[in-house]
Amino acid sequence: MSSSSKSQPSAPVYKVPGLDPEEMDRVADQTFQRYSSSSVKRNGKGVAVVWFRNDLRVLDNEALYKAWVSSREVLAVYCVDPRLFGSTHYFGFPKTGALRAQFLIECLADLKKNLMKRGLNLLIQHGKPEEILPSLAKVFGAHTVYAQKETCSEELNVERLVRKGLQRVVLPSSSAQSSGPSSTNNPKLQLLWGTTMYHIDDLPFDTLSLPDVYTQFRKSIEAKCAVRGCIKLPASLGPPPSIGDWGCVPSLDQFGLQSPNVSKGMKFVGGESAALGRVNEYFWKKDLLRIYKHTRNGMLGPDYSTKFSPWLASGSLSPRFIDEEVKRYEKERQANDSTYWVLFELIWRDYFRFLSAKYGNSLFHLGGPRNVEHRWSQDKILFESWRDGRTGYPLIDANMKELSTTGFMSNRGRQIVCSFLVRDMGIDWRMGAEWFETCLLDYDPCSNYGNWTYGAGVGNDPREDRYFSIPKQARTYDPEGEYVVYWLPQLESLTKEERNFPGRAYMKQVVPLKFGNTSRHQNQDKALAARGTNFGGRQTKGQRR
Repeated sequence: MSSSSKSQPSAPVYKVPGLDPEEMDRVADQTFQRYSSSSVKRNGKGVAVVWFRNDLRVLDNEALYKAWVSSREVLAVYCVDPRLFGSTHYFGFPKTGALRAQFLIECLADLKKNLMKRGLNLLIQHGKPEEILPSLAKVFGAHTVYAQKETCSEELNVERLVRKGLQRVVLPSSSAQSSGPSSTNNPKLQLLWGTTMYHIDDLPFDTLSLPDVYTQFRKSIEAKCAVRGCIKLPASLGPPPSIGDWGCVPSLDQFGLQSPNVSKGMKFVGGESAALGRVNEYFWKKDLLRIYKHTRNGMLGPDYSTKFSPWLASGSLSPRFIDEEVKRYEKERQANDSTYWVLFELIWRDYFRFLSAKYGNSLFHLGGPRNVEHRWSQDKILFESWRDGRTGYPLIDANMKELSTTGFMSNRGRQIVCSFLVRDMGIDWRMGAEWFETCLLDYDPCSNYGNWTYGAGVGNDPREDRYFSIPKQARTYDPEGEYVVYWLPQLESLTKEERNFPGRAYMKQVVPLKFGNTSRHQNQDKALAARGTNFGGRQTKGQRR
């Protein structure tokens, strides 16, 4: 979609990646081949379980690698946990909306297909992992359950319950992998770090000493750390244990959800094959990496930014693989500010993950990590006007309609709507964070809540009262009103100058802006810039992708 696209109610849907299924599979198979090794030795016994969580990939999956090396048979399992389809903690929104649920379903189907190509299969079971995994370990005599380590309380609690359940399983002595005085005949839970570009064990500080300012963190790890290489797997990972019923990839109606209708904007394709296809498309086929830094603040179309975040959040894409592809691009084509900036943004993602390990549940509390006291409103009518895109501010409304339609919103848009909700409306930031949890394809608790605490001024931000001026943002990032008209076609008849500032030609504004209004925005913006209170121009912070 180019920036000159005409906005019509019947605007086409743009698939991301824009490759057909055969091409995605071809790219994925070629990538797997590059990351296969015949020198990996297998020296284990018995059965090992791989518990897939938010690591729905084959490439660079250490849990899968460790399970293969340590066993003769690998049982790959995904547990469809009903708690993922419950309600959010404070405000009772759906924890997983239909768009992300559909994306997850596509991820599972693709993972199953890619495992089967390599001699395995994916056992899909509905229920709680702490009930399913000990039962499977007992039935198959599995000596170890390998899984990716998480950092937030809900996931940590499940880990604790799984470990407790495994300790109650007593295996025959022949199933125990190790021997010696400390050996027991219980299956073990081995958790492996695989969510970030930089490994937690390679940081120059422990997580409790993590710098509270991103720039200090970034400079320290760039000076003292290296990104580990991707793990190479053998071409064949079989055999799996003998199982009669491997279970089916779930459908939306099993979750009580209706199939989403992405009627315009972008339709993301779930799964590792699509993720690898998107990297290939963005870096190599379209050669967009070279201009990423200059286009990444766009809002309209599939190609202004990488769009990797949904696959990173589901673990369908390894951040270390992105790092290696950037380095390969720099070697084979060019290195510039844009190639570095993709890694810069991944370091932000790492930072929020490590912050969640440092601060725990305070990331979800009203006062945030700094325990800031502030009087917030929970006005339901005001919140719903923001949620539904009925605020009277076209830039806010267009972004919120894009979110509800596609499950995605640009980095720039996320900063703007967050600022408006907390600064102009004075609404409890957790309402916004939980609504994003419902809607976003790329939701993960660390990045989502980390960013919302920043935007609300309760996170670890050296500047506490950042404010995005809607007039300035509109003039800078949607100067001809093309984005707002795409999502609000009723504004198309207005002049380009009026589209973001339509006055009575649109709908009544639900609240006045905290700083100035749209009729005298130019002078107000200058005053804000002089006081240093407008963080709209800051390029290194915001709702990170």
